[in-house]
Amino acid sequence: MLLTRHTKGVFWRQNGVYHVCNGSRRLHAPNAGKILDFTQTSEFLAAAGAIPSIPKSSGLPEIIVTGRANVGKSTLLNAIVQRSSNKLMNTSSKAGHTKTLNFFSVGASPGKLILVDAPGYGSRGRPEWGDLFDHYVQSREHLKRAYILFNAKHGLNGHDIRMLSHLSQLLMNERGEQRFTLQAVVTKADTVPVAELQSAIAKIKEDIWKAAPLCLAPIVTSAGMAPPFGIQTLRQNIAGACGLSSN
Repeated sequence: MLLTRHTKGVFWRQNGVYHVCNGSRRLHAPNAGKILDFTQTSEFLAAAGAIPSIPKSSGLPEIIVTGRANVGKSTLLNAIVQRSSNKLMNTSSKAGHTKTLNFFSVGASPGKLILVDAPGYGSRGRPEWGDLFDHYVQSREHLKRAYILFNAKHGLNGHDIRMLSHLSQLLMNERGEQRFTLQAVVTKADTVPVAELQSAIAKIKEDIWKAAPLCLAPIVTSAGMAPPFGIQTLRQNIAGACGLSSN
């Protein structure tokens, strides 16, 4: 069971169902596990605005994170690496803030993994960003998992559906082997009215499955809650994808 604070009470998931109950008593999730050690140290490595500027692989496992502009990607990534004041990823209320593939080393030197922050897609996206993204995911030997983010309040739109379908095609190489795995993440869960949350998540799951059957079931998060919801689950997911211990 996962428990965290919602603006109207305590927000938790049990047996795949999301609930809120009123009350001021602070609750803690049992067996939540330790914060992953590799999130304690992280640093910026490089920004690639064109294919020739993509840095060479260091041999560390890599993940890439994408989503429609203003999905809350930077806020979520800062929560994952535990940066609340001294932010690693710059946040902005303006859509399309990220314009390059940004590479970050996560974990004490020489690092545990490489996190790649991709430009947002959608109406504010640019064709050259798509070309850069496609080249990276198709050619990166140590890419383990691509994470695609969806806003809980807005659900999936046509851009999201097309991106999921496109990623499904990129998953497989010419030999029919899967290059990497695809993981959905729902952001800003606390922005959905409590009575509508369960149906909103169910609709998102249905739309994801229709567009990309190989996409892993979404992890529901809210980086803006205190404490954040779903972040530890996401860290454990990243660790598992990269073959790292979550203890």
